[in-house]
Amino acid sequence: MSRKLKNSELDRKTIAEFKASEKTRLLIILDNIRSLNNIGSVFRTADAFLIEKIYLCGITATPPHKDIQKTALGATDTVSWEHKKDTLELVQDLKSKGIKILSIEQAENAVMLNDFTPETNQTYAIIFGNEVKGVQQEVVSESDEVIEIPQFGSKHSLNISVSAGVVVWDLFCKL
Repeated sequence: MSRKLKNSELDRKTIAEFKASEKTRLLIILDNIRSLNNIGSVFRTADAFLIEKIYLCGITATPPHKDIQKTALGATDTVSWEHKKDTLELVQDLKSKGIKILSIEQAENAVMLNDFTPETNQTYAIIFGNEVKGVQQEVVSESDEVIEIPQFGSKHSLNISVSAGVVVWDLFCKL
């Protein structure tokens, strides 16, 4: 029989310990995300897997905001973030620094997530798009690869925060 652990038994990092920790070589780019709850959830996922940084682009709201905080549960204090007006300009800048760009999208020639093998010692920026329109086409076109999450039901879409959790966990394990 298993006993649930108490919060005091979870050995959580302090904010200072988190900031000093070696980070996973992943950046997250949120491309025009509307839902404040989705933004907060992505912050929590980023905290859980020691993500280097989140870029909040276009209309994506920024902390502090009570609806982001409600789901982030303090992760906006641990995870480094920056707002950028233009996603495409950010992608071009990151590419010029040797960072590989991965759009998470359903597109021609997309690689299924389970078939994607990241390169060791390579930093990746993973882009999640707007809840209705997805990642902007110009951003998809500029990406090094497009990764698709395999889905087998009738809906063929996942909530952005779920997509982020699936992709970040998969890449975290592979890296």
